[in-house]
Amino acid sequence: MHSLVHPIMAALIALLPLMGCAQSSGPDQAIPGFSTNTALRIIELSELRSGGPPKDGIPAIDNPQFVSQEEAAAWLADQEPVILLRIGDAARIYPLQILTYHEITNDEFAGVPVTVTFCPLCYSAIAFDRRISTDGGELLLDFGVSGMLRNSDLVMYDRQTETLWQQFTGEALVGDLLGTTLTFLPAQIVSFAQAREAHPEADVLSRETGHARAYGNNPYAGYDDIDKAPFLFDGPDNGRLPPLSRVIAVKLPDAARAYPTAVTRERHVIHDSIGDQPIVVFHAEGAVTALGEAVIAEAREVGSTGVFDPRLEGQSLTFSYADGRFTDAETGSTWNVLGEAIAGPLEGQHLTPLQFGDYFAFAWFAFRPETTLYEE
Repeated sequence: MHSLVHPIMAALIALLPLMGCAQSSGPDQAIPGFSTNTALRIIELSELRSGGPPKDGIPAIDNPQFVSQEEAAAWLADQEPVILLRIGDAARIYPLQILTYHEITNDEFAGVPVTVTFCPLCYSAIAFDRRISTDGGELLLDFGVSGMLRNSDLVMYDRQTETLWQQFTGEALVGDLLGTTLTFLPAQIVSFAQAREAHPEADVLSRETGHARAYGNNPYAGYDDIDKAPFLFDGPDNGRLPPLSRVIAVKLPDAARAYPTAVTRERHVIHDSIGDQPIVVFHAEGAVTALGEAVIAEAREVGSTGVFDPRLEGQSLTFSYADGRFTDAETGSTWNVLGEAIAGPLEGQHLTPLQFGDYFAFAWFAFRPETTLYEE
């Protein structure tokens, strides 16, 4: 990062020699501050690196409060990025200006215990179901920020067993719950205005978190400069894209593909297929980056994205884009970036979302090296 390091980031870097990193010297090597069972692991402990803050030094939100969209509009700009989580017909909004400072929110929504996460260093916004199945039955987890990174990505820990988890993959890395992967939930980064328009009833995570933070300001100002290097990442160069360029990445059970946003922002719609799975990628104007300017609302436009199965009721739809909307050629219905038909014969219908995210390229290729890269 060098010349673009924000003062907070600089302070974290200065702490690194003092914090130390988890090291592996044997199967029973302890991780300071944790009761994690390190005898059970799929990684070397040396892969875990201190990000600066200690365990819970970045505090997760454990008792989230919510406000109406009208109340939130007093401090949340239309163009600001938010995570929109949808479960069934219900939706909830989590602003990145808050999650940038907390990285994890443990919540219960629409009857589902969820954890909503954001790793600024990878630009990975991912929501999980907090329930897992064990030999002893269902276990409900809640998560905290470990203070450690792996491939520059947030390493979470659960407070029930202190197992360490990779945010990017939802996979247990070290501890008693090894072999478990969390269930992903459909979450998208869109603008506040887009979330409001699509789901006017959705509540918004409140700034009343119990912590004093400069919400709305970006503690990683300038971090996503494409010419810079990722923080604490010493993995291999993917050889395909600049590390801090962005990709829309799709994960299927047996394959993955990345679509450079330099292409998708120009095209807006890409029809593709991965094996037998047809795919449509949407990229609309609307949201700014959370990691650009010191004030998030003043950052540059990067847009909002979505990836869906274009088939609906036995019909495969073909989309085009104009003026912030998508239109299918088959029925002339109008769709938003959330895959929801908002006008026309299919109004009220929803495309099936696929597991995807809008990430920095280095992170995606580090965790999914088998990924194919979309080329025009």
